[in-house]
Amino acid sequence: MNRTTLSLIACATALAGVTAYAAFDPAPASGASQAKAAAELPVQRTGLLCPAPSFSDIAETSYTSFTPVTKGTDAGGKATLQAATETDSGGSGSSGKSKKGGKDTEPPLKPKEPGTPATGDASGAEAPALIGTADGKYAPGWTVQQTTEVAAGTGSGLQGVTCAPADTEFWFPGASTAEGRTDYVHLTNPDDSAAVVDIRLYGKDGAIKSEVADGITVQPHASEPVLLSTLTDEREADLTVHVTVRSGRVGAAVQAQDDTGGGDWLAPAADPAGSLVLPGIPKDATDVRLVAFTPGDDDADLKIRLAAPDGTITPAGNETLHVKSGMTTAADLGAVTRDQAGSLILTPSGDSVPVVAALRVVRGTGAKRETAYIPATAPVGRRATSADNSAKGTTLALTAPSATATVKVTASAGSEGGSPATKTFTIKAGTTQNVEAPVPSGLRGTYALTVESVSGGPVYGARTLSATEEGVPGFTVQTLPSDRGLVSVPQADQDLAILQK
Repeated sequence: MNRTTLSLIACATALAGVTAYAAFDPAPASGASQAKAAAELPVQRTGLLCPAPSFSDIAETSYTSFTPVTKGTDAGGKATLQAATETDSGGSGSSGKSKKGGKDTEPPLKPKEPGTPATGDASGAEAPALIGTADGKYAPGWTVQQTTEVAAGTGSGLQGVTCAPADTEFWFPGASTAEGRTDYVHLTNPDDSAAVVDIRLYGKDGAIKSEVADGITVQPHASEPVLLSTLTDEREADLTVHVTVRSGRVGAAVQAQDDTGGGDWLAPAADPAGSLVLPGIPKDATDVRLVAFTPGDDDADLKIRLAAPDGTITPAGNETLHVKSGMTTAADLGAVTRDQAGSLILTPSGDSVPVVAALRVVRGTGAKRETAYIPATAPVGRRATSADNSAKGTTLALTAPSATATVKVTASAGSEGGSPATKTFTIKAGTTQNVEAPVPSGLRGTYALTVESVSGGPVYGARTLSATEEGVPGFTVQTLPSDRGLVSVPQADQDLAILQK
């Protein structure tokens, strides 16, 4: 066997075993040199990181693990969650608290066979960050949801986050160091060597100087919470946080908490792009605030449109947004959805300039209000997965910004019993629909939803969990990008033909 053949086999093997630590959205092959479409194979290994859920002693956190059934997987494999240790460095903006963790800490759950959710829980402030790995049949589309209920105090209400892969760069428009806000960026290192991280803050006037935001070390298999207000003396209502990793890789998420308005997790926004979609604004939102930032050298001028059930409209008084280069810009959209499902679509009004964006969404008023965040997100792609759903507290919003699309939505078996159910929906171009998602028959426990693209244009989605307590409309929103279950692998004969040219 010659060296060229060996190299091609090695290449195909490496691609088939790509880990889902690196986020991607499978795309069809293109180009005249590729006569055949690349094969789509299930990923063979996936990694997920969950931040430490809360500093509150009265926090109650639930976890749900789910792997959708995927054709073509091996019969074996496993999925595990292990507690990270949390460092107590006393510097670099750390919380000053140390959480239990490490190999001897009992994990909150043991994942079940693909197709069935597994659940577990933790209580109080000592619940650690989690490092998860899955291989074989458990890897494709493995999804873990972390949902925390805080009964009182800063950040009270419902806080939810989908555990995510490690990466080397993250954008968080929508954070804050204003009075009454307590925002942490949680950094989790899954690897055997230390990671070195830089954090940049951008306010309304541009970059904010900080002497302690560079070179933050995150120890191996450990988590580091960094309080943003310790990085600067400036109090900014709207911040964009840029996390970059000099060495290694980390998971990152911002826990945004308000003394009186609740709080939630701010997940990383989609990579900077000229056009963005922010799906799933609750129809009863009382206040929506758009926060945007452009990292390039040029200003961005954006058209703001709302995709509603009957079509796309322009919010009165907020037709456009001018975003100055290197400066965080915000716009109050008020009760923009007016009791209808809605998603925000941002497009360039002139030359395309890359932008990142997120929404701060409020439900309720006065002392009885709660806050959640919706970052710009990638489309569903081939398939997206949402764990920890309930028959009455789940809302699934789907939007097709550019062309009519058909999707299949499947409800899994329940965590404690029930049979899967499936429905198909057509989402008209330029609309958002709060679809009546299927519920498992004979449901017991919680269940997962998978959204699969069938035909038509790209679809974007978000899932809202709601739980009203004592008149406070607790809620949390998670967007639904691709679950990274499949990877495109070029056929060896096509690669050989390219090499021989």
